[in-house]
Amino acid sequence: MDTIASLFSFITTPVSWVIVQFHKVYGALFGDDTGWAWGLSIVSLVILIRICLIPLFVKQIKATRAMQTLQPEMKKIQERYKNDKQRQSEEMMKLYKETGTNPLSSCLPILAQSPFFFALYHVLNSIANNDTIGAINQGLLDSAQKAHIFGAPLAAKFTDSSSDVAALDASLTTVRIVTAVMIVLMSASQFYTQRQLMTKNVDTTVKTPFMQQQKMLLYIFPVMFAVFGINFPVGVLVYWLTTNVWTMGQQMYVIHNNPTPGSKAQAAYLERLTKHVLHHGKTRRRSQRVIIKAIVAKGRDRNEYERKFINGLNKAGLAAQADGTVVKSESPVAVEGEDGTSTTAPRRQQPKRQSKSRRQSAAKAPGGEPEAKTSLTKSEAPEDAKPSAAKKGAQKPGSGTRSKAQSGQRKGPQRPKSPSKK
Repeated sequence: MDTIASLFSFITTPVSWVIVQFHKVYGALFGDDTGWAWGLSIVSLVILIRICLIPLFVKQIKATRAMQTLQPEMKKIQERYKNDKQRQSEEMMKLYKETGTNPLSSCLPILAQSPFFFALYHVLNSIANNDTIGAINQGLLDSAQKAHIFGAPLAAKFTDSSSDVAALDASLTTVRIVTAVMIVLMSASQFYTQRQLMTKNVDTTVKTPFMQQQKMLLYIFPVMFAVFGINFPVGVLVYWLTTNVWTMGQQMYVIHNNPTPGSKAQAAYLERLTKHVLHHGKTRRRSQRVIIKAIVAKGRDRNEYERKFINGLNKAGLAAQADGTVVKSESPVAVEGEDGTSTTAPRRQQPKRQSKSRRQSAAKAPGGEPEAKTSLTKSEAPEDAKPSAAKKGAQKPGSGTRSKAQSGQRKGPQRPKSPSKK
């Protein structure tokens, strides 16, 4: 272990130095030998590392969304070259090169964070073994060994024996209870983060093996934390629990403000954005303008939620611009269909009411004669155009013995009326 630690001294020394600097600040507030001073030093180290990794996190989001967009094309390549693995790999690499996508970009935050995790593990392990490391001298080593977090020493593990825990002035039952609770919280936070990503921030219109892999990771990661967590010192569990909580909060912020296109989170976000724009008549934040700009640039490639958003603005007399702003529109309302084509719906206008004198003058034709009626009424034909009854009788045999049906009377032979009873 000493050989491995010496090989990675380039990272263990800076990590131990950062912890010492934070310990000076918190030691002045809570005391040098308290668990609050050392515990908060580790938490502050996590926050500092995660702030530095924010650019990589943004790159991870873009890479993940790019991979989701490429899933249909990747599936076609897999089906086309399912019997030729080499050609399949070549086509996949060609697709990544053409689109500028790197599959490893989604793993960058984890890969970048792992050296700090490894360094902190060796720092805490050295404290448990009563060895100085990096910027931690003998005085700081004695102070760290006295520090307890909820009764558990900073360097104690779940798998330690009672004699090892007694050497650190603690109880084995307390150590195991504290470590078990922290492992459960660590696994639960990881599970919630992954579940939130799967249920809210995944494009539901694309059904690919990528989604199945994410579902598998939903259950694999918590199990891995539970298995390996029993071998982590309490200080490392504090580090990992803090970074999981940070990831969960960071994920919630991204889902709420910059969701994946086509996901349920995007539908909720665009619904909130529509209410905001209709209330204020404009966009007030730069992030909102960025989202609208991306939607406008898509054109016919917009999904169902984006078309609904554009149509909602158009019906309210607003128009989204290419720069992401929203302005009032004087043109007729344009409704975008599912195929991306826009149709203009003319606004219905009410007929103007005319005065009585104008209606009377309009009722007569220019020559003084009444205007021809436009209503659908039965027009009477001239008498000379009507066939005579005799002519009708000549055309229809047997019609002479039948009487002509009068108005309001049924045609054909009539039944004789029965004499009235007296």
